[in-house]
Amino acid sequence: MFVGHFAAALAAKSIAPRASLGTLTFAAQWSDLLWPILLLAGLERVRIEPGATATNPLVFEHYPWSHSLVAVLGWALLIGGLHFAARRDARTSIVIGALVASHWLLDLIVHIPDLPIAPGGPVVGAGLWNHRAAALLLELGLLAAGTTLYVRATSPRDGAGSWGLVGWIALLVTIQVGNTFGAPPPSVTAIAWVGQAQWLLVAWALWIDRHRALKRPGLARMRRDRIPNL
Repeated sequence: MFVGHFAAALAAKSIAPRASLGTLTFAAQWSDLLWPILLLAGLERVRIEPGATATNPLVFEHYPWSHSLVAVLGWALLIGGLHFAARRDARTSIVIGALVASHWLLDLIVHIPDLPIAPGGPVVGAGLWNHRAAALLLELGLLAAGTTLYVRATSPRDGAGSWGLVGWIALLVTIQVGNTFGAPPPSVTAIAWVGQAQWLLVAWALWIDRHRALKRPGLARMRRDRIPNL
């Protein structure tokens, strides 16, 4: 799963309007932001095997700290908790934690059985990556839905808010299509270093959101006021 995670971040803006799209993207992509760092550190392992699935040539041998269910839930509690400690915004913190956890659930749909429940535990996966067209349609469908929700919740302040979003979405689609139909990566080290570029996508999302406004400016304040006991 790639653009599906960004779709979750886009959709979450309508639920957590106080959060920047950059923050929401960071939460939704946390597991994949952490994974390349752990690859470079030698703490997790992957190998390249063309034909491993119809869509993805990677065999995930060991990634319990970034992608096991137990670890992801732990990261969700930590990141959501840190946001609450900093902002005292329960609704947004819950959404951020849920986005972190959503990464594992979305991956579950496409991965073959290689997603660990816990470090050293059993592995699961529904295997949609074995069906290239279906996997691509799912990813693009989720992105279209997420983008629609984000556009309904926000409006551009200027050209940067409009064309910046268009460019971001276009790049995500290009990467997704390239991942689906392109040649296998040359090495695991290349995967890890290219993976670091995802931080630029988070920064871009943050920049986009600064150039867009909520269509209902009072929505963020009203939603917070309605749940004072959370």
